[in-house]
Formats: sequence, structure tokens, C-alpha cells
Amino acid sequence: MVLRTTVLASVRPRQDVILENLLLRHQLAVLTRPTRSRRGPRLRSWDKLLWVLARRVFVGWREHLVFVTPETVVRWHRQGWRLFWRWKSHSRGGRPHLSPQIQELIATMSRDNRLWGTERIRGELLKRGIVVSSRSIRRYRWRGPRRPSSQTWRTFLTNHAHHLWAADLFTVPTLTFRTLYVLVFIAYGRRELVHVNVTANPTAAWVWRQVLEATPWGQKPRHLLRDRDAVSGRDFRQRARRIGIDSVVTPIRAPRANAVVERVIGTLRRECFDHLIVLDEHHLLSVVREFVAYYNQDRPHRTLGLQTPEPRPRPTIGPIRSQPVLNGLHHVYERAA
Repeated sequence: MVLRTTVLASVRPRQDVILENLLLRHQLAVLTRPTRSRRGPRLRSWDKLLWVLARRVFVGWREHLVFVTPETVVRWHRQGWRLFWRWKSHSRGGRPHLSPQIQELIATMSRDNRLWGTERIRGELLKRGIVVSSRSIRRYRWRGPRRPSSQTWRTFLTNHAHHLWAADLFTVPTLTFRTLYVLVFIAYGRRELVHVNVTANPTAAWVWRQVLEATPWGQKPRHLLRDRDAVSGRDFRQRARRIGIDSVVTPIRAPRANAVVERVIGTLRRECFDHLIVLDEHHLLSVVREFVAYYNQDRPHRTLGLQTPEPRPRPTIGPIRSQPVLNGLHHVYERAA
């Protein structure tokens, strides 16, 4: 094998032997180059350039490549090609920049003649011997006052918190794998659950009946925030407007727009329904009503400064007694009178 290699090397051109020596010595130098942060060989730009040139001038360069694959050298060549043409494309030629006077003239023409389009302004400039492209006119023409940005949903909800309710439906599975629906109405001002009801077949008529039951004796919100669920019916907004309620529909794909009621539903699931199995509609209604009473009267809320939605005077003197809620799932602690 050694004799065969020696014979082949003696008949090869001297140029190929020199290039082979150069490539092997270069790889050896790279592999023995000291590095601090990396264990493998660290290639520099000049190393990549050497192998890109070797690929162009030496036919057998693949046979002597050890520390990287030939595809890596091809990728380096493509990267160098892109860098070359990026550098070459940065030409200082092209159209000269417009002077500030012409830019101001274009803005003045478009501001004083708001019915003129780009080509009309370009024609007026051509009559005065000023050659400007349509693209430049579109860039420097007067755009008019910007439309003021709309208020955010957070600002809207904060300003209307004391006159705003939110409503939403969520589902609860039963022991027999039936699906029951719970409709909740919550007041934004004190985070109070003003009305809750349960059904197995939600319809537009049933939803409207819950609205009427939630607003007795004129106790109604000015705005009712709801999602785009079709169960409310197509004429829900018109019917709500007749009784003095403005029905506000959340934007499409904006779950945070109705975040308060979504958070309450999450609380109902985490603190109640995740810990029991609902038997039927009657069982679900009794559980919901008991938890709602606890939620409004005894559960502290961080949004309200750890107060309850329905504040009431509580004695500060006397022994503390506990009362179970939902058979001990939660407890209420109060001082005995």
C-alpha cells in the first residue's frame, strides 16, 4: 500500500502535491489552534476562504477534507457569493435625492389640492420642468392629519366599570357524560355575580329570560359585554336596547376583551367544579348557588383590596367560628356574636 502510494505520488504533478500538502497542513494548524470556549476547531473567515478557493482550483479537494464535510464548503461558497453581490449591489448610482424645496413643493401641492392624485401632481411639476417619479411623489405628498387612535379595551372597561356587566356561558359535564350550561352575569364595579342559572338546552329565549331575571326593578347596567356566541340570537342587541341596555360584543379572536368573566369562570372551575362530579341539573344548580353566595359575601378579592363584592359590617370582638361551604370544600371564618 505504501509502495503504491509512493509510485502514484511520483507521477502526480508537483502542483497537486503542493496543494495537498497545503490543505493537510492547514487542517492540522486549525485542529491544534488553542481555543478557550469551544472544544472543536474554530474556523475563521480566512480558513473558509481558503477552502472555497481550493474548491475552485483543486479537483481532488474532497479527498483531503477531514474536519468538515464537503457540503459545508459548498455552503461557505454560497454565503460568500451572496456577500459579494450584496457588496456589489450597494451602488451609489440611481436617481438623485430630491432637494428640500421640491419636497416642500410636493407637500404644498397635495395639501392645497386634496382632490389631486399622484399623476396630477407629477404633471404640474413637469410643466415647470421638474422631473419627479410617481414613487417620490407618493413618498413626500401630504397625508393629512392622522386618525386618532382608539381607546384601549382596558380604558373603556375602567371608565364604565360601575355601569358595566359581562355575561358568558360555560359547560360542565355530568356523571352520565351529559353537558350542562351555566350562564353567569357579573358586575364590573365590585366583581359581584348578580345572576347565575343552569340549563341543558340553551336557547335565545332562555338567555333573554335570564337577562330579565337579572335586571328586576330597574336594576340594570348601562352596558352588557358579551361574546359572539350565536345562542343569544340575532335580535339580542335590538331587544336589549329597548330596555335601556347597550349590548357590546367583543372583537373577533380577542379573549382578553371579556377577561373579567373569563377569570370568574376559571375561579368557578378551580375552586368548585374541579373537585366534584355533577350528578344532574338540579345538583349543579344547588352547587352553583351555594358557591355564588360564598363568592359574593365571604371570598376576598385581590382586585377589591382583599374585600368581598358585597361588603357588610363584621364584628371584631368574640370567638372565631368556622362554617363549612360545600360540605367542607371551603370554610368561612367569622366571630360569633
